[in-house]
Amino acid sequence: MQPLLQVENLRLSFAKQSVIKGINFTINKGETFALVGESGSGKSLAALSVLRLHPAQANLQAETIQLNEIDILRTAESDLCQVRGRRIAMIFQDPMSSLNPVMTIAQQISETIQLHFLLDKQQCKQRVVELLQQVGIPEAKRRLNDYPHQLSGGQRQRVMIAIALAGEPDLLIADEPTTALDVTIQAQILALLKELQQKNGMALWLISHDLALVSNMADRVVVMQAGEIVEIADNAQLFSHPQHEYTKKLLAALPDINAVPQQKSVEDSVLLKVQSFKVHYPIKKGLFKRTVGFVKAVDGVDFTLAAGKTLALVGESGCGKTTLGKALLNLIPKTAGSVIFNGMDLSQLSYAQLREQRAAMQIIFQDPIAAMNPRMLIIDIISEGVQALTNTLTAEEKVELVNGLLAQVGLDKTALYRYPHEFSGGQRQRICIARALAVKPKLIICDEPTSALDVSVQKTIIELLKNLQKTQGISYLFITHDLAVVAEIADEIAVMYTGKIIEQGSTQQVLHHPKQAYTQKLLSAVPVLQR
Repeated sequence: MQPLLQVENLRLSFAKQSVIKGINFTINKGETFALVGESGSGKSLAALSVLRLHPAQANLQAETIQLNEIDILRTAESDLCQVRGRRIAMIFQDPMSSLNPVMTIAQQISETIQLHFLLDKQQCKQRVVELLQQVGIPEAKRRLNDYPHQLSGGQRQRVMIAIALAGEPDLLIADEPTTALDVTIQAQILALLKELQQKNGMALWLISHDLALVSNMADRVVVMQAGEIVEIADNAQLFSHPQHEYTKKLLAALPDINAVPQQKSVEDSVLLKVQSFKVHYPIKKGLFKRTVGFVKAVDGVDFTLAAGKTLALVGESGCGKTTLGKALLNLIPKTAGSVIFNGMDLSQLSYAQLREQRAAMQIIFQDPIAAMNPRMLIIDIISEGVQALTNTLTAEEKVELVNGLLAQVGLDKTALYRYPHEFSGGQRQRICIARALAVKPKLIICDEPTSALDVSVQKTIIELLKNLQKTQGISYLFITHDLAVVAEIADEIAVMYTGKIIEQGSTQQVLHHPKQAYTQKLLSAVPVLQR
C-alpha cells in the first residue's frame, strides 16, 4: 500500500549545528502516527519541515517528502498555499502566538474556509459555529466576535483545532494538541479526531509528551532523541516491551495517579483563607455599551491553605482557575470577598502595605516564554523582584544571589548572561521558579507549571517543587488539569466548576472516593497507559 506521507533522510541544521539527523518514516491513510520525545529532540521541527515552514535560517535537506502525488520539496511556494490547510493542516503548540490578536476567532476560522471552499457568507458563518461546537466552545454563537485574549488557554487551543479541522485535511499534524486542555475536553477532542478519521480517512500525526494519551490513540509510535529516531514500533509492542533505554526512561518518568503523597510534618497553621471570593466581568451591549449581564468567572469561592502544604485547584479550562489565582494576588481586581494572608486582610491594606507583602506571595505563570522580557538577561530577570523591593543589591551580591538560585533549580552559572529564547521550555520554567524564589515567598501560585513539559522534565520540576517545600516550608496553590501530577504533589484538592468549588478534600479522598458527578467524570476521562 502506498503511504500517504513518505519522508526519507530528513535533515535540518542551523549553521553547523545539526538538529534533525537523517530521519525516515511513513504515515498511512487513516493511521494515527505518534512522535514522542523530550522537548528539544526535534519533534516540532520535523513537522514544520514537512510543511516547509521551518525557520528561514535553517538548512533543510531531504531525499523525499512526498504527500500522495505531491512532491513537497519541489512544489512552488505559491502552490503550497493550496496544500497547507487543505491537504495537510497543523495544530500548533502555542495558540496565543499562532492566533492573530487583532482578528476575531470567527474571522480566523472563516479565513481557512473561504480559501478552500465555495461557501457564501451565511454558510461560512454556520460552518464556523459548527466547528466551535464540535471542539467544545460553550455558547459558540456568542463567542464569534471574541478576540484571542478574551478566551482561556484551553479555549484558544480549541479555536486552533477548529481552524485546522476547517480545511478537512488528508493529514492533520497535531503538535501537543491537548496540552492546555482539561481531561474532559481532551477526551472530547480526541473522540472528535477519531470520528473524523473514520469518516474521512484522515491520517493523524500526533506529537505529544503525554505517553498515556499516545498509548490510547496511536497505531504506531516513533521515539525521538536528540534529532534521531531511536525506536519505532506498533503501539502495543512499544508500551509492553520497549527496547531502547531512552524509551524505558520516558515510561519510568510518568506520573502515577495512584501515588500517595507523603505526609508532611508541619504545623497545621492557616496561611491563606479565602471567603466568598468573586470575580465578575460585565457584559456590555448596544451603542452606549450598557451592562446587560455579568460573566461570573469566580463566583463565591471559599477555601483555606495551611503553611507548608499544597492545595491543587483542578477543573476544566474556562472554569475560573487562573482568574482566581491572579485575583488573589491583586493582579486583576476582585468583585467581592476577602483574602486573609498570614493573618492580614489584603483588602484592608494600603498600597505601601500591600507592596511589603508582595515578596511573600509569588506566581509561576503557565507560559514561561510570555512571562519573561525577551530583551532582558537571565541575571536581570531573576533579580528584578529583589531590586524592586529592596534596591540594595550590589553587582557582586546580585551575581551571588542569582547563581545560588540557578543552582537550586538545577541550572549553572552559564545561564546568567543569556536570553530566554536560548533555553528549552523546561529550562525556562525553572528560571521562572528561580525568579519566584528570589524574594523568599511563603506562598507560590503555580499556574499549570508542568503542562507544556515532557514527562522527564515534568518529573524534575515536581521533585524540585517538593524539595523546596520540604526545605523552605513554602505553600503552593497548584492550578492544573493534570490529575496524575496532582497525585504526586498535592495534600488537598479543590475541584472547580463554572466559577465555584464543588468538592474539596484530601488527595486520597477526592481521587479515589469522589462524591460529585463532575469529579467522577474528570477522573473517568484521565487517559491510562495501555501496556
